[in-house]
Amino acid sequence: MRFHASTPLRAAVFAGLFGLLGTAAHAFEDSARGIYFEGGRAPHGEMGSTNSATVGMTFPWSLRQPVQEGALTTYWDVFLSNWHAPALGNGPHDYAQIGAIYTWRYRFDHGSSPWFAEGGVGGSVMDHVYKTPDRSFSTAFQFTEVLGVGRSFGEHGEHELSLRLQHFSNGGIKKPNPGENFAKLRYTYHF
Repeated sequence: MRFHASTPLRAAVFAGLFGLLGTAAHAFEDSARGIYFEGGRAPHGEMGSTNSATVGMTFPWSLRQPVQEGALTTYWDVFLSNWHAPALGNGPHDYAQIGAIYTWRYRFDHGSSPWFAEGGVGGSVMDHVYKTPDRSFSTAFQFTEVLGVGRSFGEHGEHELSLRLQHFSNGGIKKPNPGENFAKLRYTYHF
């Protein structure tokens, strides 16, 4: 099964740019569940790149708390992802992944800004041990860390577009542990 991240990625970019044209000024509670679609890329130069296509859900975990000049909330992010990587010999080049991330979100301007920054930590497991011509994991389980910035838009802030950097590695449980770094674009709809 092969996914091309370019079509959902283009749709997310278009929706995001359209939505950035205007957002009503109000406080964003960040208290609604969401569903998201995400495309990502881990470049490897001449060896090729690994692309990812992800679908997931977000579940609010804490109420908004004032912090400095902003507002802090947390949520659980559960996801299912497909990595399409350069093949190593006759090995697999598509990897299914499932995971969960606990995420902290900081919204600027006492929580009324459409802009936010977030970071999270979690874990994931893949259906095969990830191997490409230039890197090989030693375990199917991986820890993950993510940093992102984004903007809410829509009449009630129900749409979001965010740019995220995400790292996967086994945290030194077993060698080799080269890790993988993705740049990702995410579109989220809150309901």
